[in-house]
Amino acid sequence: MIKVGLILGIAGACRTDELVNLTVDDIEDVGSSLIVKIPNTKTKIPRIFVVTDVGNMLELFRKYLSLRPPHVKHKRLFLYYKAGKCSSQPVGRNTMGKIPSVVASYLKLPDVACYTGHCLRRSSATLLADAGVDITTIKRHAGWKSTTVAEGYVENSIENKTKIANQVLVGTTTSAITKTVNVSESNIRSNINFENCTN
Repeated sequence: MIKVGLILGIAGACRTDELVNLTVDDIEDVGSSLIVKIPNTKTKIPRIFVVTDVGNMLELFRKYLSLRPPHVKHKRLFLYYKAGKCSSQPVGRNTMGKIPSVVASYLKLPDVACYTGHCLRRSSATLLADAGVDITTIKRHAGWKSTTVAEGYVENSIENKTKIANQVLVGTTTSAITKTVNVSESNIRSNINFENCTN
C-alpha cells in the first residue's frame, strides 16, 4: 500500500484526500501504463495522469490490486495491508498522510515528522521544476489555478537555482549537478566585468 501510494502520489501530484478517495474504477491498466483519473479535486478541476512502466511500478500496482479480497463491497483503491493480506477496511486520511514519514524513516532521513502527505504533491512539482518543465505544464499537472503557487516550486528548485548561478557566474546554462563546471579565478574575471562600477 505504501509503495503504490508513493507511486501514484508523486506521479500525479496528488493531495492526500485525492489518494484516499481513489477507486479501482478511476484507474485503467492499458498494459504499458496506467491511466489515472482524479475526478474530485479541491479546485473542482478533474485531472488525469499516467504512470508508465518505469522500474517495476506497474508490477507493484498489479500485485497490490491482485491482493484485494473478492468480498470487498466498496470500490476504494487503498485498503489496509497487514501480514501479507489486504483487509476490506479502506485506508483513511491519517494513514495515507503518513506515507512520506514512513518512507523518510525507512531512508533514515532526519526530522521524519516533517514529512507529511503534502510531500508527495510537493515532490512531484519539484521533480518537474528540476527537469525544466514550464509553469503552465506544472500548473496543469497539479491542477493549480494560481501561477504563484506553481512558481514557488520552480523558485525553490535546486536545479533551477544552479542553472541561474551558472548563467550569472559563467555565462552557461549547463547544470553543475549534471556536469562539473570548472570555475577558475581567471574564468570568472573574463565573464564578469568589474570596470565602471560605481559602488
